[in-house]
Amino acid sequence: MNTSSILALHRRRSLIAALALAAGGAGWLAARPSRAAEAVVAVPAPATDPAVPPGSTSDVAVIAGGCFWGVQGVFQHVKGVSGAVSGYAGGAESTARYDEVGLGTTGHAEVVRITYDPRQISYARLLQIFFSVAHDPTQLNRQGPDTGTQYRSTIFAQNLEQARIAQAYIAQLTQARTFGGAPVVTTIELQKRFFPAEAYHQDFLTRHPDHPYIVINDLPKVAALKRMYPQVYRAQPALVGAGA
Repeated sequence: MNTSSILALHRRRSLIAALALAAGGAGWLAARPSRAAEAVVAVPAPATDPAVPPGSTSDVAVIAGGCFWGVQGVFQHVKGVSGAVSGYAGGAESTARYDEVGLGTTGHAEVVRITYDPRQISYARLLQIFFSVAHDPTQLNRQGPDTGTQYRSTIFAQNLEQARIAQAYIAQLTQARTFGGAPVVTTIELQKRFFPAEAYHQDFLTRHPDHPYIVINDLPKVAALKRMYPQVYRAQPALVGAGA
């Protein structure tokens, strides 16, 4: 990673790290309540969950729920997921770079492209994890300490069927007042192109488990996945670096 990449990587998260380290480092952080942990909500199973078409062995989902480090880390621990790649979607190829996306003016969101086996886990069940442990769908253009449209809650549907399932599930959660009456602000954007993020972002949670941002915001999400969905949790993540 070159010097400019390192500076870009820490620009938005340097304040969190500085405060944490000044107060005693990762050990202190582990003892602090986590915003990510507080945001975890048990959501009902999706009522709309179509059967898997015969012969279907692989499909793709693209979702945005704040910083892609944690979202990627969560879905890498889901059984049936063969790969989860951090990236950008919603804007032009020419601006699909971390330093530009971070300005919040490109139309891009930080996203994760999930490749999964629908025979093991359905698209609707992936959305259940997305709405419960991966992020807070009631936060508009932000997640925790990160603000801007690049951190919006969005489902980038790959086809009309995915859009239909997502719309039905959002309506179900809204009608059930799942989040205490707070509106679900998740949007649906159809067939926007995905651009992989820089290599140094991939597998960030696994490679930097002691990074203050990861400790505060993301490790609680993986712990919540294991606690709330033990039937789909797997200890060994499907890492990009492992060729998954």
